[in-house]
Amino acid sequence: MIDARLAELGIELPGAAPALANYVPFTVRNGLVFLSGQLPLRNGSLTQAGRVGRELSLEQGRMAARQCAINLLANLRLACGGSLDRVEACLKLTGFVSSGEGFVEQALVINGASDLLVEVMGDAGRHARSAVGVGILPFDAPVEVEAIFAIRDN
Repeated sequence: MIDARLAELGIELPGAAPALANYVPFTVRNGLVFLSGQLPLRNGSLTQAGRVGRELSLEQGRMAARQCAINLLANLRLACGGSLDRVEACLKLTGFVSSGEGFVEQALVINGASDLLVEVMGDAGRHARSAVGVGILPFDAPVEVEAIFAIRDN
């Protein structure tokens, strides 16, 4: 169902990016998938760099968050053995926004990720969420997003 919806929307998931440090991209325990934070990478490079509200606009930050969600789904597919049809729901999304001084619209930036998950998963994509402003992120990324999903057994 999710795989079919992605195809319908014309969204092609990339291969899962390797971990960039000493961690794993996900862990699976008791029907839950804990996904490590994803940056807005496409073809191995950041789609944007800099701080939202300084070098980047709100809309550019929102699009970066959307790319993070696409990358989350790529890792989730790997965690599910290749099929997103095992996914029951997104339970929690946490977004970090590298923010310029005085920028206070982190929630609107992270809507880029939240909106994509609802667009792809419907009500199963609705989730609890935190949107946090930070001074800087790895590699000067504007956004990083992590998530927890519930999945069915094989």
